[in-house]
Amino acid sequence: MLYVIHAYDFTDEQTLERRLAVRPQHLDTARRLKAEGHFVMGGALLSPEDKMIGSLMVVNFEDETSLRQWLDHDPYVQGRVWEKIDVKPFREALL
Repeated sequence: MLYVIHAYDFTDEQTLERRLAVRPQHLDTARRLKAEGHFVMGGALLSPEDKMIGSLMVVNFEDETSLRQWLDHDPYVQGRVWEKIDVKPFREALL
């Protein structure tokens, strides 16, 4: 099943520093997810000023339990980058 994730960063002054510190591990995790067929697409959410304020991902997991097992261990979760995470099932429009 596809899921869309909107993950919004903390807003304290150290958030960007924490994000950049764990970004290589987060991207390694995304590459591994892609190799395993779980990562569909993703990237940074930007403010009108072009600053990173969060992330958007579309992922493919058998169920939400499997998704949560991965998400709870993502470097952005463990590194206190993402404060609010919204996960919803997603159905792609096939045009």
